[in-house]
Amino acid sequence: MAQPSKNRAAEVARKTGETDIAVAVSVDGTGRSTIETGVGFFDHMLEQLSRHSLIDMEIKAKGDLHIDDHHTVEDVGIAIGQALNRALGDRKGICRYASIDLAMDETLTRAAVDVSGRPFLVWDVAFTAPQIGTFDTELVREFFQALSQHGGITLHVTNHYGANSHHIAESCFKAVARVLRTACEIDPRMADAIPSTKGMLV
Repeated sequence: MAQPSKNRAAEVARKTGETDIAVAVSVDGTGRSTIETGVGFFDHMLEQLSRHSLIDMEIKAKGDLHIDDHHTVEDVGIAIGQALNRALGDRKGICRYASIDLAMDETLTRAAVDVSGRPFLVWDVAFTAPQIGTFDTELVREFFQALSQHGGITLHVTNHYGANSHHIAESCFKAVARVLRTACEIDPRMADAIPSTKGMLV
């Protein structure tokens, strides 16, 4: 199993016929971000993910936006997930679990996470509109599917209620950010132990 870097940071470069992406993350950051994907609303959501998780992120992506935003959003999710997976290494000392009910105006969204090394997404979120500006709301799920799959994260997201699709999407990103922050933090009582009776997370 890979060991984390001392500062729990990692970089990933991903280049395909559809996208060219570079991602750098630092788990023990302050929530600073530099993000350029060419998709304005998505940039805004990624800034929220970084700010509220306290994971520093540098993301630069070029994609086939003349087709649509799908490949760019999904591949950025893949790259962030891979970078987090590398940065966490064997996940020694992490709190591992977290959940939150996050309110944003009229919207309430729940996120629960197990940073277990085993990917799984449960997504119970319905948007009230198919688009936020020009951004397809179905791509929010595609991002989190890619993030959880390649980050080795079990993630459950449920929107309890909400009227505004922008608020629903943003509450999802903020809720996931907050649970990642808590779950990835080092548990001071178990800092030298893998948080599993198996002795490993996979």
